[in-house]
Amino acid sequence: MQAEVKWVEDFKFLGQSQSGHSVVMDGNGGATAPSPMEMVLMAAGGCSSVDVVDGLKEAGQKVTACTAKLTTERRETAPRIFTQVNIHFEISGDNIDPQIAAKVAADSLEKYCSVCLMLGKGVEMSHSWEII
Repeated sequence: MQAEVKWVEDFKFLGQSQSGHSVVMDGNGGATAPSPMEMVLMAAGGCSSVDVVDGLKEAGQKVTACTAKLTTERRETAPRIFTQVNIHFEISGDNIDPQIAAKVAADSLEKYCSVCLMLGKGVEMSHSWEII
């Protein structure tokens, strides 16, 4: 996998993925676009949500919605890395089995989500879930 990030102006950068997609990032605290740290956080939410939805579908669950709400704690001084990340999954569907929901959420953070597993090497990762 490859990517390229080009400086546009001020603290604005354009990221281009190998698959041909682009995203603007703003290193000025997210004033005009997501900051790079917000992008990392959204990547963790996206990656883990794929696992949760896929796991529910593979288990025969009729999932209709899944929202990952992420909260963090960061160091106060530079580098302002995440020290804790919690992902709360809100899952909707027809008669979702709570045990299956709990298992697929845990499996994502512990076994499958590449982004969360990378972050977990230096960040306390946790999750919670609820069926809506």
